[in-house]
Amino acid sequence: MGFTLLEMLVVTVIIGTVSSMAAPTLQRARERAMEAAAMAEIRIISAELLVYMEINFQAPASLAAIERASLLDPWGNPYYYTNLAGVGAGGARKNKFMVPLNTDFDLYSSGADGLTKLPLTAKDSQDDILRALDGGFFGTAANF
Repeated sequence: MGFTLLEMLVVTVIIGTVSSMAAPTLQRARERAMEAAAMAEIRIISAELLVYMEINFQAPASLAAIERASLLDPWGNPYYYTNLAGVGAGGARKNKFMVPLNTDFDLYSSGADGLTKLPLTAKDSQDDILRALDGGFFGTAANF
């Protein structure tokens, strides 16, 4: 018993339809996994920075002090770090009320688009993965 050309075409159309419906779900799952990986790395870097601060009584000038300067986020971009003791509130990331997110240091990824701006209200910042509330929040800027 063999398959007719019509039966093969119907099966091909069904497989194509099902796979096209599954593709967006799989893509979103991949994006969530990359966001989770960035959040985990930011938590680890944050903990390492806090240990450095306990030992040295000040935040480091850069991530090179904890040997994390070359670490890239899941999208291939470097993590952003700002020692707020060195720049003050003017160089800090700010929420929608223009209040700095942290008092010690800012640490974040520019997210999937690779673009970022200091205020969280900027369109380029919405997908940023960040540390806020001095480590009380890790997540996307859109969820803060």
